[in-house]
Amino acid sequence: LILHIITTIIKAITSRDSLCVLPHPIPPRTATPPSISIQACSMKVSSSSLFGVIALCNLSASSISAFSPNRSPPSQLQTQSSPSNSALAVATNDAASTSSATNIAENVLELIGNTPMVKLNAIPAEEGCVGEIVCKLESSNPANSVKDRIALSMITQAEERGDITPGKTILVEPTSGNTGIGLAMVAASKGYKLILTMPESMSMERRVLLKAFGADVVLTPAAKGMGGAIGKAEEIAATQGGFLLQQFNNPDNPKIHRETTGPEIWRDTNGEIDALVGGVGTGGTITGSGQYLKPLNPSMQLIAVEPAESAVLSGGAPGPHKIQGIGAGFIPGNADTSLLDEVIQIRGDDAMAMARRLATSEGIFCGISSGAAVLAACEVAKRPEMAGKRIVTIIPSFGERYLSTALFQNLWDEAANLKAE
Repeated sequence: LILHIITTIIKAITSRDSLCVLPHPIPPRTATPPSISIQACSMKVSSSSLFGVIALCNLSASSISAFSPNRSPPSQLQTQSSPSNSALAVATNDAASTSSATNIAENVLELIGNTPMVKLNAIPAEEGCVGEIVCKLESSNPANSVKDRIALSMITQAEERGDITPGKTILVEPTSGNTGIGLAMVAASKGYKLILTMPESMSMERRVLLKAFGADVVLTPAAKGMGGAIGKAEEIAATQGGFLLQQFNNPDNPKIHRETTGPEIWRDTNGEIDALVGGVGTGGTITGSGQYLKPLNPSMQLIAVEPAESAVLSGGAPGPHKIQGIGAGFIPGNADTSLLDEVIQIRGDDAMAMARRLATSEGIFCGISSGAAVLAACEVAKRPEMAGKRIVTIIPSFGERYLSTALFQNLWDEAANLKAE
């Protein structure tokens, strides 16, 4: 076969025709690797592409690993360990150089979604888990949180309905931080003025990030929780003529998770998911994802996580707690509790301890609510009936915006006391 292909190529060169090697269009991340085909085309062949063709004849399609679009351009296609890797790189680069296609986003908003998933190793072993725990790193979004998705969805859908116009409409929203940061990024990209209200208990990093994106920030008393921030946002919208996006009740919130997050989880697990565990802030992530996944796998367990100190979903009273981003103190309109199989309560101190362990044991730098979600996932994965099964949990945000909080206060103090040697 190889000799036949080489002979064909030599004949083609002699007759001023040629062959080129073209990879199939890059698919979404999938369990099945893309294949390679050889197609005729009217291009001159170079010596490097000839060697590329020869190398590819010895390369099985299974040695090419699939990857997500918008993450790595074709010229950076990675392969598994193989003696033909260098030759494959030559062929890939040669093919890429003959194409006008690029893998460059038109704007930062096109980079939202398609976040990676990663298996936990050390922590499940230490905890005695019998089930597998896989994390979806929503911290990999452009503004480093799952809320980038709903920020884009709420603004884009409002534009399509004609409710808002860039450069004219003032957007107003109550936020515990991450939604505000996502909205500030989208507003900056699209040209909106944005006013955000948030409890004064939210971290300093969040305040600075919001202002860095150009948003106006209005603080409300910590004791009033998100209810106080919502009331202030409604007041501002009424007096200044702003448009309230209403993340807690806006159907465009769970809609984006039903259309993207859920399908991504199903795709990347190849449909092999036995439980989805997630914290409830607005309720959009677990509701939208659950609405997509449950019909595909009715036996899948949908498990919500809330602060033990403010266990409203479990019928308890609202109260102050340390897990920023979840536990709003009320049941949001976007939280479809009828989908839930279980609600797990996690103490704030325990959530912070797990978030720290994720950094030191798994290399995953995340926030407090991520620690709560993983701790709940560990609780599920320890159950005998979950042996050999897969539990997926959401990592909502990146750890850097929590450096000044109690999560890393001890490290902040240690770093401040370091002396030059």
